[in-house]
Amino acid sequence: MFKRHFFIIVAGAVVALMLVAAVLKIALANEGPTGPGGPGGRGGGQLVEATSPQSREFSDDLKVLGVARSLRSVNITSSTSELVTRVFFNDGQAVRVGAPLVELQTAEEDAAIIQARAQLTQAQREYDRYKTLADRGVAPRVMAENAETALETARAAVTAAEARRGDRILRAPFSGVLGLTTVTQGTLISPGTVITTLDDLSSIRVDFAVPERFLSTLRAGTALTATADAYPGRTFEGRIALMDVRVDEQTRAVTARAEFPNPGGEIRPGMMMRVAVRQGQRQALAVPEAAVQYEGAGAFVYRIAGNDQGSIAQRVEVQAGTVENGFVEIVTGLSLNDRVVASGLNRIQPGAPVRTEDKSKGQAAQAAAPAKADR
Repeated sequence: MFKRHFFIIVAGAVVALMLVAAVLKIALANEGPTGPGGPGGRGGGQLVEATSPQSREFSDDLKVLGVARSLRSVNITSSTSELVTRVFFNDGQAVRVGAPLVELQTAEEDAAIIQARAQLTQAQREYDRYKTLADRGVAPRVMAENAETALETARAAVTAAEARRGDRILRAPFSGVLGLTTVTQGTLISPGTVITTLDDLSSIRVDFAVPERFLSTLRAGTALTATADAYPGRTFEGRIALMDVRVDEQTRAVTARAEFPNPGGEIRPGMMMRVAVRQGQRQALAVPEAAVQYEGAGAFVYRIAGNDQGSIAQRVEVQAGTVENGFVEIVTGLSLNDRVVASGLNRIQPGAPVRTEDKSKGQAAQAAAPAKADR
């Protein structure tokens, strides 16, 4: 009996010692090496990175997307069903206006020309004879006049036959570059069948929608730039050629047409172009994107403020502007002397104590390099 009670007493003592040790460990962890609350005593709390708003250059760029179109573009087709007898071009060839591209079968047209010329010869012979007789007074003048009419009709018939023969050769309507084709000699084509494409690549047009609020600042001749995914890091210079006269009632936007010189033919029709119209530059306060929290239509930052117990995080509403190269423009709500939490906003409670690490120095070099704005 004594032994059983002894073991119970010993086990209870061991459990009590374990509980005391756990309590002491928790207390020491909360107290930290320098006193209650961890590092810094009463000034302890959540460790955060701090930064200060910086004056940064922002560019007021209107950025839109557009699709490149050639200055002139056409599909070469035939108006009749006929066999192709000759192909005069190669895929991707540059041609001048009027250059022959394809010849269709012309047997009937050639025969019609021969017939028309024979009739013209006969009409000319009869006119010469009746005119001579009329001049001598042997034949009535009206017969010479009828022969002259028949002669003019025969000449017109020859002209029409030659025109129909000429229509059997399809020619380039303007200078440009031809596309790919599957048409070869002996191919039977039908009306509307695309034989090849022809594009004038000397200049490229880009149509894009512009919000109506920019109408007062945009006009024909305004300079702009564009980039394309096919040419990373390259910028194309152009200008606004035309502004549409109507504003879309649904989108409240107007279509602008830009033109870009394309002497090397690098910009291809159909390419997606990112067009930027520079409106000017300005200096404004900025903080890193990670320091700004968005809720609905509002934006917030956590400003670091001091009190009797150290530093605390205050949730401050700000008016955010342009986002550029990882920085957010702060229109109102902060000053140069403020310090804000640079990251980890989801772990912070308003009014909670914080400990800070300065991040401003690491951002100074970044803020010195301006970049284009994302609208």
